[in-house]
Amino acid sequence: MLNSLFFVNTSGDVLLEKHWKSVIHRSICDYFFDIQKKSNHSEDVPPIISTPHHYLINVYQNNLYLVAVITIETPPLMVIEFLHRVIQTFSQYFDEFSDSTIKENCVMVFELLDEMLDNGFPLVTEMNILQDLIKPPNFLRNIANQVTGRTNLSETLPTGQLSNIPWRRQGVKYTNNEAYFDVIEEIDVIVDKQGSTVFAEIQGYIDVCCKLSGMPDLTMTLINPRLLDDVSFHPCVRYKRWENEKVLSFVPPDGNFRLLSYHIAAQNMVAIPIYVRHVISLKPNAGKLDLTVGPKLSMGKVLEDVVLEMVMPKCVQNCNLIASHGKVAFDPTTKLMQWTIGKIEVGKPSTLKGSVAVSGTSVLENPPISLKFKINQLVLSGLKVNRLDMYGEKYKPFKGVKYITKAGKFTIRT
Repeated sequence: MLNSLFFVNTSGDVLLEKHWKSVIHRSICDYFFDIQKKSNHSEDVPPIISTPHHYLINVYQNNLYLVAVITIETPPLMVIEFLHRVIQTFSQYFDEFSDSTIKENCVMVFELLDEMLDNGFPLVTEMNILQDLIKPPNFLRNIANQVTGRTNLSETLPTGQLSNIPWRRQGVKYTNNEAYFDVIEEIDVIVDKQGSTVFAEIQGYIDVCCKLSGMPDLTMTLINPRLLDDVSFHPCVRYKRWENEKVLSFVPPDGNFRLLSYHIAAQNMVAIPIYVRHVISLKPNAGKLDLTVGPKLSMGKVLEDVVLEMVMPKCVQNCNLIASHGKVAFDPTTKLMQWTIGKIEVGKPSTLKGSVAVSGTSVLENPPISLKFKINQLVLSGLKVNRLDMYGEKYKPFKGVKYITKAGKFTIRT
């Protein structure tokens, strides 16, 4: 399946390379760099690049590309899914997936890749088994390893690897048995100049933090489960039961995992929770900007972590802006105007007013507005957890559910 894997940053440097079959020279990445240079944004690089003798399949995350080299015909979605699994694993091991963490933990990166792929084929991708095989790094363990000469590799095979439930190890014990479910929805929206919705869809997922003893068997019922399109499940979910009854039945992995992700494409289902009123004029020597941001009254929820961004045209020299809430910053080199508002309560909109210094003689096109925000205890689709039952164990666990709505790619045309 995978012949080689290259870790590449946005500057065009190869940080690490790992080969499973034959060694392919890193000059193969020149094909990738040629297409990367032609892309306007880092994430716009096509996921599959064909070369005379190879296919290059890549994913982008946090200013890093993972470029997999394939020599024979392989299902590309399988490779992309594996690369995303690599990113998730490294994020959990090193707290983040970034240029610096890869360099600092390069030995453990190679150890993990050796366990995750065998001769180029996926072998161990479950977090529980990997943590049994290779202990996650921490300060005390690193010091102990330096003194004793040991490594983080385990000497025994994990118990879960040989069972028919490979995602859960045996003999798990907790003094406090608890399970927390986060229902998170990200909304991707394009709003036109008049305030009408051109495009809207929801990408949602249910993340779980499970700390339950023994081998519990959970059953979760949802309110409005038929809303969900295009559902992707963790391997622990019994798919037949979902197909027949729309009930989630599963033996959960130990720790953090994503139970399911879903997609809702029905535009009439997506209620936009925020509004932006804008008056923007980028005339030479008479540029002005007037923005008002607030939550829609029908929602009745407080907006948090609100950030508004605009990439100004190159002719804009400076922005002299005053905000009623938060901080405003303008970077003259990248031309990014960023307004960090923070929290906006219902009925208390925030305003930004001021002048814009524009050079040249022609009137410029208004740049689009990009928004980020978060709303707690609300999901726009109306999906709710109805009840959670546990079988197979006698104790009563503590159960908690949290709902969060976030902005995904939220764009307003001006």
